[in-house]
Amino acid sequence: MATESGVARIKGSVLISRLNLLARQPGTKRLEVLQRLSPADRKVLEGVILPIGWYPMELNLRLDGAIAAVLSPRDRTKAFVDMGWASAEENLKGPHHVFLRQGDPHFLLSHAQEIYRLYYAVGLRSYEKTGPHTGVLRTLGAESVTEADCLTIIGWFQRAIELSGGRDVRVDHTKCRARGNDCCEYVCSWAL
Repeated sequence: MATESGVARIKGSVLISRLNLLARQPGTKRLEVLQRLSPADRKVLEGVILPIGWYPMELNLRLDGAIAAVLSPRDRTKAFVDMGWASAEENLKGPHHVFLRQGDPHFLLSHAQEIYRLYYAVGLRSYEKTGPHTGVLRTLGAESVTEADCLTIIGWFQRAIELSGGRDVRVDHTKCRARGNDCCEYVCSWAL
């Protein structure tokens, strides 16, 4: 799928999950996050966001950065992983529940490409089963790669594997295009 005007895009469901995460925060955290963004960004985020609509990836990256700065200024890595975790929690307990099969994380991971398409406009994600409780995900051809976005992917798959029945889940980010590698690679392992 080509991007409109060369702008990398992401689905509205990602923005919605981030805003829902903010809505669950105590006090004025949501307001603090939105105040860090431009008036144009706030206008989009305070309007109606369509879950299946396409939005600029840069808007999502700016929102994620603002959330991390407000919710976890000392540990931005944790903040990004937590955002991915919350997104999986929301979407896999809602519209994407069809990807869950209790006791079978491989079922979910085998649908990595379809899941990828639910969030991103360009690129692909492959899955290779490497053992009874291990596998490797690879993202190729993504338009915009940042280590922050990769951290949200780690959190998403950690929670997704847990929701599939996995325990002691690890997702190691062994390669990253943002670090000069040819793909982003996530090595997943878990116990049942």
